[in-house]
Amino acid sequence: MTAELGPVLRLGDARVLTGTCSWTDATLVKETRWYPRRSMTAAERLAYYAARFPMVEVDSTYYFPPTPELARSWVERTPDGFTFNVKAWSLLTGHPTFPQSLWPDMQQAVKPEFRDKRRLYDKHLEADALDEAWGRFGHALRPLEETGRLGAVLLQYPDWFTPKPSTREVIADARRRLGDYPMCVEFRNARWLADRDRERTLSQLEELGAAFVCVDEPQGFESSVPPVLAATTNFAVVRFHGHNTGTWDMPGISAAERFAYHYTTDELRAWVPRITELAASSQEVHVLMNNCYRDYAVDNATQLAQLLVDAGAENRRAG
Repeated sequence: MTAELGPVLRLGDARVLTGTCSWTDATLVKETRWYPRRSMTAAERLAYYAARFPMVEVDSTYYFPPTPELARSWVERTPDGFTFNVKAWSLLTGHPTFPQSLWPDMQQAVKPEFRDKRRLYDKHLEADALDEAWGRFGHALRPLEETGRLGAVLLQYPDWFTPKPSTREVIADARRRLGDYPMCVEFRNARWLADRDRERTLSQLEELGAAFVCVDEPQGFESSVPPVLAATTNFAVVRFHGHNTGTWDMPGISAAERFAYHYTTDELRAWVPRITELAASSQEVHVLMNNCYRDYAVDNATQLAQLLVDAGAENRRAG
């Protein structure tokens, strides 16, 4: 484990943590020289990353739920003060899920008529099995929570997830299931932020103590959400998806290809006053680059941190 921690910025009374939405993306590891050696172990890569950024988002947990042992290894490989945001397993947010990602001892909990399906959904499980799945996911994150490394659980809902009483209850149910874990919510349907629903959406998140995820992403698609700024709890989250309109809704491509976009300095600079505004309304701001293609995300995260410092943010270590 490294004793170093990437710089934590301070804007007024708020901490600003910058980072990326992956430290293990294959295009970063295999196609760039950002990591000094291709032969680095997983532990060495995470320690190297943590010495340059104070936080990261874990994307792999969307595809396969973590184990307590895996979370414990993240703790062991990072310095005190490092922060992990963890993306919720796809089954928990209504996305199609790999059937093999369900724990082996729970395979029989899938309703018989759905056991041969290529994709698994939460409705394919009996109610008590779904309760167990939520419980196991939460239990796996305890090593992060107990060491102060859990920033938030990210619940990213699909584009078909539109505002109505039943979906609002889904969010409230997720809040109950996650207990005392910090939680942030990202929408992929603009109707949540339309004039008639915006206030109700943000008010519900505030009542639940859940952070609204502000996004920067391509516009003009069904899944596009406008770059609304809002801090609904004591921490705010911004995720940068890039502006690659050519790949945003393209089927059959990898996540790295979809988010392959390198921000210009002017595009990043435009976000400095917005992040400053969020910092004035919260105690902590998580600024995460999701353009995880080659070294685009790490480069842009470094640039944005420097732009914030140039604009007056104090550069300091955690504490």
